[in-house]
Amino acid sequence: MNSRLNLLGGVVLLILVVVSMSVFTVDQRQYALVFQLGEVKRVITEPGLNFKVPMIQNVRFFDRRILTLDSADPERFITSEKKNVLVDSYIKWRIIDPKLYYVSVGGDETRARTRLSQTVNSGLREEFGKRLVHDVISGERDKIMDQMREKADVDARRIGVQIVDVRLKRVELPEEVSGAVYSRMEAERKRVANELRSEGAAEAEKIRADADRQREVIIAEAYRDAQKAKGEGDAKAAAIYADAFGKNPEFYAFYRSLEAYRNSFANKSDVLVVEPSSDFFKYMKNVGR
Repeated sequence: MNSRLNLLGGVVLLILVVVSMSVFTVDQRQYALVFQLGEVKRVITEPGLNFKVPMIQNVRFFDRRILTLDSADPERFITSEKKNVLVDSYIKWRIIDPKLYYVSVGGDETRARTRLSQTVNSGLREEFGKRLVHDVISGERDKIMDQMREKADVDARRIGVQIVDVRLKRVELPEEVSGAVYSRMEAERKRVANELRSEGAAEAEKIRADADRQREVIIAEAYRDAQKAKGEGDAKAAAIYADAFGKNPEFYAFYRSLEAYRNSFANKSDVLVVEPSSDFFKYMKNVGR
């Protein structure tokens, strides 16, 4: 009886061991490759419970999440001006074909990282060699990153990998050349500022001269209009006087003589030397008339 129980327990234990060796779980963050005698038999891309033949088949898991390849030290590249720049970059990548990934790099993440790093560095060296320092620092930085992502992705898909993004974190000049470059940039900015100041001063003089000219024109036109109005007024006054006094010339002559007397003897101290027979005293002599 005991031997039967022991045999039954052994069978049950063996069955449990076989089942445990046959069952495996694939996480949603993983791919799984099922190998049989070193050959890939199945590619499992969906999460869940799966089975394998124990002792004959084995399973390897690969990360399906987005991975980051960050360079430890900045790389030195040469621009079209033969100037060195230090570039700090990183790569975002993920496995999209686990079977091709295993066949290409043996499923070794280190080998995949090395391949991607060499591809991106080679492409960056080519792109930087076409451009000036100003372009790689600010002018065409986004364009370089987009082009590098596309080029690197083409090569990465040959090993079952997708390049999600390539980013340039920092692009700067080495210390030995940054001082000279900054001095040249400062001189260039000063030159531009001086040109702008000169243009502003010239424009100010132009505006001031135009304003002075307009002021003179306005004053001249106002004086002309004033003289014209004054002349018209004098002419109209003279015409009125002429019309009024023309009706009685003798009275007009008498009135003008009175005006002359008033102006000549305005003050008691005034002295007038005139001959008594002068016409100036015409109406003084003929008081009765």
